[in-house]
Amino acid sequence: MDLFNNLALGFGVAFTFQNLIYCFIGCLLGTLIGVLPGIGPVATIAMLLPATYALPPVAALIMLAGIYYGAQYGGSTTAILVNLPGESSSVVTVIDGYQMARKGRAGPALAAAGLGSFFAGCVGTLILAAFAAPLTEVAFKFGPAEYFSLMILGLIGAVVLASGSLIKAIGMIILGLLLGLVGTDVNSGVARFSFDIPELTDGIGFVVIAMGVFGYGEIIQNLSHSEDKREVFTGKVTGLMPTGEDFKRMIPAVLRGTALGSALGILPGGGALLAAFAAYTVEKKTKLQPGEVPFGQGNIRGVAAPESANNAGSQTSFIPLLTLGIPPNAVMALMVGAMTIHNIQPGPQVMTSNPQLFWGLIASMWIGNAMLIILNLPLIGLWIKLLTIPYRWLFPAIVLFCAIGVYSTNNNTFDVWMVGAFGFIGYLFIKLGCEPAPLLLGFILGPMMEENLRRALLLSRGDWSVFVSRPLSAGLLAAAALLLVIVTLPAVKSKREEAFVED
Repeated sequence: MDLFNNLALGFGVAFTFQNLIYCFIGCLLGTLIGVLPGIGPVATIAMLLPATYALPPVAALIMLAGIYYGAQYGGSTTAILVNLPGESSSVVTVIDGYQMARKGRAGPALAAAGLGSFFAGCVGTLILAAFAAPLTEVAFKFGPAEYFSLMILGLIGAVVLASGSLIKAIGMIILGLLLGLVGTDVNSGVARFSFDIPELTDGIGFVVIAMGVFGYGEIIQNLSHSEDKREVFTGKVTGLMPTGEDFKRMIPAVLRGTALGSALGILPGGGALLAAFAAYTVEKKTKLQPGEVPFGQGNIRGVAAPESANNAGSQTSFIPLLTLGIPPNAVMALMVGAMTIHNIQPGPQVMTSNPQLFWGLIASMWIGNAMLIILNLPLIGLWIKLLTIPYRWLFPAIVLFCAIGVYSTNNNTFDVWMVGAFGFIGYLFIKLGCEPAPLLLGFILGPMMEENLRRALLLSRGDWSVFVSRPLSAGLLAAAALLLVIVTLPAVKSKREEAFVED
């Protein structure tokens, strides 16, 4: 019964005129930028984060959540129409989605992606609402030692699920942890690693790293690609609705994708990405019906299943963030940054101290998903027109808006130069095959880990055995060690490399 009361409270908050407007703006902006090739949810949120500073906390988080789903939807549109995944989890959608578009079936492909995502989003929201309260109760049993061990597990999970080399992923996490140390030491009040630069005594701005590495880095990467390869289906999107036969094949695929995505989204690291790959693999293993198009040649199941898994994973990835305060992926790390900016400490206390924000955000997820269906299907023509604009005209506008956004956060030109520097670093990472997402997670979790480590050692009077003598903490550390051992096994290692090949 409590669940219904809580959801009623949430819908009461989300259905206010102001919050509905912000949710709508978030969905529209997210889709608008997400449609642009190469700019995924992380880069989109990083670019639009400064726009939420002046808003009330509830409205800001509702708008950011809208931007997140919008960018996800936009990514699938680009994948189907242009053969360019807008984000990493759309890599699988490209395979069959683009082939459907080539055969003049771009409409059903986009509808399958949209409807699958909507259903999965609704299920993911229900799971989040159902599990939130019990998990929050568990979270209150966590002390500093348990939190430290949980963050270790989160970072190891991020390494395991990061695409590319394990060594590079570990290196990125360590670099993120080191960047998180820059600034004033909480205990002694001494400036660390600031190199006598006054602007660095407060630490490196979260927005600076996110926007530089993801926003500017992606832009430089996109500029290095030739535009000649881009083929956009301008006048071919007709007959939006899938046929009865399409629906018959879609529904089981959507259900399987939703179940996989809901389970894998909770995992730290790249839950949504892993879910999309896993859902596609499951569909390929499922027997083809008579007269069905083979996979890789425009099978509608190859679009519906990964998109459902991806969206369900995105929803359930909010569970560890809202209940434990631990971001499982880069997007959630950005959400932590946004909460911190609005003086909200993410964790189990959010639900008890700020129930309006907690349940309002959950209710807005459902509203955001419904808005996207209503928005996206009629506006497909507009997105196609947007895709035909040459990138050389788009990128100066994006760079300018990002620079204005960064400057407006602290009214500081130093931040603008820092974003430029991190943009170059982000481009180097892409070229070196280093995934930047673990860096952002390390940067967010670094100060939290240090705080909990110090607190645990202070309470235990410097006794390091506190991390293994407490059962919950020891269990989490054992799980982290087991993950590392499993991923280094030769059989798992080769499978992992195979799974993350993106061509």
